[in-house]
Amino acid sequence: MTPAPQLPDEDARLHALHTLNLLDTPPEERFDRVVRFAAEQLAMPVALMTLIDRERQWFKSRLGVTVEETARDVSFCGHAIVKSELFIVEDAQRDPRFADNPLVTGDLRVRFYAGAPLNAPDGHRIGTLCVIDTEPRCFGPVELSILKALQALVNDTIAGVEEAQ
Repeated sequence: MTPAPQLPDEDARLHALHTLNLLDTPPEERFDRVVRFAAEQLAMPVALMTLIDRERQWFKSRLGVTVEETARDVSFCGHAIVKSELFIVEDAQRDPRFADNPLVTGDLRVRFYAGAPLNAPDGHRIGTLCVIDTEPRCFGPVELSILKALQALVNDTIAGVEEAQ
């Protein structure tokens, strides 16, 4: 397993995340609605809005899982925030970065992962909108477009959070 990396600007990224005051807050319909839509439109059993803290990924919104967080080092989302593009793992059991990951080998049985990085208004990547399946998958252009559109919607909502503070 390849642990999720820390970013070179990790302290600034964490400052941007914490400034938003979204961590450890109650569910919000504005985020839950997007997560439900992502699961429905992409036919996925799991959809999440994650926020990546120093040692954990916390689920601001979740559908299809009962846990509220996982360790950052085993998170797929910790890998997804490294770059601004979508991060896709078509079959985690065949990917050497994830094959022995406890999220793959344990109860969650992650096989497919698609994550869209979410940004703070200053541009730091603070989390993801992601979808997960227990079966391997491929995304075509339509699915990629849906995930990118929902990514933009959540990023706009996050920008509105900062403006409201």
